[in-house]
Amino acid sequence: MPDIKKERIFTERISPFLKRKLDELLKTYGPDDSRYNALALQYEKSDLEDIETPEMNKRHYEADVITKDASITKGIERLYRRSMVIEVTISCVANCRYCLRQKYDLHTFTDEESIRVAKYCGSPEVRDELNEVLITGGDAFLVPQKLHFLVEALMQYAPNVTIMRVATRIPQQDPERVTDALLDVFRNKPGIRFEIATQTNHAIEFFPEVRACFARIKEVVPVVYSQNVLLKGVNDTPEALLELYDTMRSLGIEAHYLFHAIPLQGMHHYRTSVDKGLNLIRQLTSSGRFSGRAKPMYAAMTDIGKIVFYEGTFVERDPKNKRMLLQSCYRPEDRLAWNPSWKMPDSAQVDKDGYLQVWYLDGCDD
Repeated sequence: MPDIKKERIFTERISPFLKRKLDELLKTYGPDDSRYNALALQYEKSDLEDIETPEMNKRHYEADVITKDASITKGIERLYRRSMVIEVTISCVANCRYCLRQKYDLHTFTDEESIRVAKYCGSPEVRDELNEVLITGGDAFLVPQKLHFLVEALMQYAPNVTIMRVATRIPQQDPERVTDALLDVFRNKPGIRFEIATQTNHAIEFFPEVRACFARIKEVVPVVYSQNVLLKGVNDTPEALLELYDTMRSLGIEAHYLFHAIPLQGMHHYRTSVDKGLNLIRQLTSSGRFSGRAKPMYAAMTDIGKIVFYEGTFVERDPKNKRMLLQSCYRPEDRLAWNPSWKMPDSAQVDKDGYLQVWYLDGCDD
């Protein structure tokens, strides 16, 4: 197959901590062991990324908020009534090869940009509905001073925002960065409920240093939850998922979504079929082998947002084009009310009841 010439090279970046752990796993188990590959496949660049495949998306969805006066043109996204995504930086200490923001233009907020975003969050046009933000990236923990400034700006200019989720993989990638100074971001902030969002895709990632790091975090922010991705060769077996969620439960990390790997350019080799994921989630959640409080929701990150795979989700299948039509309860008028910049993607359509449906490219199990 011919190569795809990409606009921006998503370079291999592996933190020194992860390099040490990869070396240790390689020496202990060898190159063909599932525990080594569970980590290596997440971070080591593969030639398979440059092969032409049906996966051609460059973003998971289009949800940028662009204000009427164009004072904000980057760094915030909104699809949902109560919450908004704020990307304080697009940089990370390590590049996950399946990253859904790998095509985003690099940026880190200036203080002026943080103030503009905070004022927008508290503005009359959004404040009556918005009460929650997800501060992400990139990795929000990578820029603690920028993160702290943004949090305080939101407290000052957007008192309607009382829940702040902060997303990071630094505990798994470079745990020594989680210092007392960083955790001060979350101390002495009356009226704010913080939650830490993370992502761990295999139990092997919970090295002793990582466990200790999460314990330190939970002393300050009790709620830590994980959104995980179903990745071929990493965690696409019942045993791997069982161990992952059982370990998360023991560490007090709540399960949220288990995402089917998105149809992003260069990600074909990570993507199982949706049906394989359904079979895995049935085995996982109906086995009785671990706590019901640790069960995730299996979902797709589609062009119109998250859709959980429930009964009635599958409207139509198109085997020729290896895609499926998924049903949502999203309404286009709601989207436009919450984000006037939103445009309905070509893959979406409106059903007879006014709800959005969207075509979603399946993966494969070859």
